[in-house]
Amino acid sequence: MITVINISLKNIIMKTKYIVKGLFASLMMMLAFSSCETFNDPIVETLDVNRAFSPIGLTATVRNETAVELNWTVKPDADHYVVEFSADDPEFKVIYKTINVAPTELPVKVQLEGETVYAIRVKAISSTGLDASKWSVTSATTLSEQLFVSPVPGADIEAKQVTLRWPANTNATQITVQPGGITHAITPAEKTAGVAVITGLTGETVYTATLLNATKKRGTVTFTTGIDIGTGILVKPEDNLVQKITDAPTGSVLVLMPGDYTAQTGLIAINKTITLRGLKTADKSKLKVNFTIANNPANASEVVNFSLIDLDLNGTGLTGGAITIASAAPTQLGDILISNCYVHDFPSQLMYGNAAAKLKSFTVDGSIIKNVNTAGSADFVDFRTTYVANVSLTKSTFDTCSSRDFVRLDAVLPANGGFSGTGLTSNVLIDQCTIYAPTLPLASRILYLRFVSNGSIVRNTLFAVGSAVYTNSTATAAPTFLNNNNFNSLNLALVGSNNRPDASATTLDPQFANAAGGNFTVGNQTIKDKKIGDPQWIK
Repeated sequence: MITVINISLKNIIMKTKYIVKGLFASLMMMLAFSSCETFNDPIVETLDVNRAFSPIGLTATVRNETAVELNWTVKPDADHYVVEFSADDPEFKVIYKTINVAPTELPVKVQLEGETVYAIRVKAISSTGLDASKWSVTSATTLSEQLFVSPVPGADIEAKQVTLRWPANTNATQITVQPGGITHAITPAEKTAGVAVITGLTGETVYTATLLNATKKRGTVTFTTGIDIGTGILVKPEDNLVQKITDAPTGSVLVLMPGDYTAQTGLIAINKTITLRGLKTADKSKLKVNFTIANNPANASEVVNFSLIDLDLNGTGLTGGAITIASAAPTQLGDILISNCYVHDFPSQLMYGNAAAKLKSFTVDGSIIKNVNTAGSADFVDFRTTYVANVSLTKSTFDTCSSRDFVRLDAVLPANGGFSGTGLTSNVLIDQCTIYAPTLPLASRILYLRFVSNGSIVRNTLFAVGSAVYTNSTATAAPTFLNNNNFNSLNLALVGSNNRPDASATTLDPQFANAAGGNFTVGNQTIKDKKIGDPQWIK
C-alpha cells in the first residue's frame, strides 16, 4: 500500500527561509566575537628589523669633469655611511676607493680619475648596533681630466719651447704634442715636480699638449708659442713707436718688448696692414694711444688689416675711442683684431665707424675690456655710416662698459654715405663672454641693430647688466639664444616694447669672487657645469 504525503510547496519555502535566517544570525555572532578579539591585539609601533635601512634616493652627478657628487636620503638611525668605488668593474671585484661619510656631509664630492666608468655602492652603518644595511648601487662616468695648469702662463711660453705644469706626483707617463707628433717621456724627477719642458717647437704656432698615464688621458691644454723675433721687428720702450710704425713695410709684425711706452701718447694712423703685439703674454707692453684706420695711400688696392695682441692699452687722458674709422675708404678694409689684450679707461667707444667704408670684421677674443665708453654719450661697439660684415666678441670679459648701447649697427642709406638696404648683411656673435655693467638703465640696449639686414647669435654668455634690454627697435632681427645666464638682468627677458627677449636664459647668481675688484671667478656650480661666461673665470 502506498502512502501519499502531501506537503505544500509553500510550507517548504517557509521552513527553508527560517533555517537560512538562523544560520546567518549565527555567522554574524561569530564574526562579532572574532572582531572583538582582533581589537584587543597590541598595536605594532616599530618594525622588528635586524639591520639598518639601505640608502634611498641615491644620485651621482659628475662635476667639473672628474669629480662625482653623491647624495641620498638620510635616515635618523644611521651613524655614518660607507661608500665604495670600483673603476671599470661593475661587479666590485676590485675596490678603487672607500670613504666614510657622515650624514651632515651630504652632498659629498669625491675626486676621481677621468674617462672611467665607476660603479658606486653605499651602505648605512647603524647608530643603534644593528647590522649594516644592504648596498644601494649607482654608477657615474667621468669625463677627460684636466690636470694641466690651464691656460699655460705666458711666462712659460716661448717661441720654441713651453713649460707645462700639473699636480706634483701625479701618475703620468708621457706628454704628446700636436702638430709635429712630439712625444716626451716623463722622467721620475719631472713626475715628482709636476713640471716638464717641451722643446723643438715652432714660433707662432697653436699646439695641443696631452698628458697621459699609459693610454689614459689626464689633461689637455692648448697654447700658442711666442713670436720668433726673426720674423718680426723688435721694438723697445725707448724707441719711437710712432716712427717704428711709419717706417715698417705693409704686412709687418712689430714685437714690443715688455715695458712702459705710455710716455708716447696720441692718435696713431694705421693705413697699411700691420700687427702690434707684445713679446710676453704675461708681461704685456703698456701703451697709451688710440688708432684710426684708413686705406693705404701708397697702394689703393690694399685691404688693410690691423691686429693688437698681448698688449695693455690705456685710454686715460685721451680723447675719443680706442679704434676709429673716420675717413671714407673706397677700398674695403679687412679685419680688425683685439686678442689677449687688456683695454681700459677709454672715455668713448672701443670701436667706432662713422665714415663711408666697409669693414670685413671686428673681433675681440680672449681679452679683458674695462671702463671703456665711460663718458656716457656714446656706444661701445658703434658702427654708424661704416658697414661691418661681422662683429665677433668671444671668450672675453667686458667690465663696466657701454653707457648706452653695447653693440650698435645703424641703418645709414647710400644717399647719406652708408650701405644699409644694398643687399649686405651685418652679423653679430657674442659667445663665452662675461658682461658686467650692473647699473645700466632701461634706456641701455645690448643689441641695437638697425642695419636693414642683420643677424645675431648670443650664446654661453653671462650677463649682469642691470635694467638694460636687448633692443627697443623693430629693425633688430630676433637673435639666436643658447645657454645664457642673466643675473639681476630681468629686462633681457622683457616681453613687449619691441624687445627681443631671451626666454631660455637662466637667472642664477654666479657668485662672483669679487666683481667690484674685477675678479669674476664663478662660484655657482651649475654655471660652471654649463660653461657659461668667459672661460678664464670657470675654475
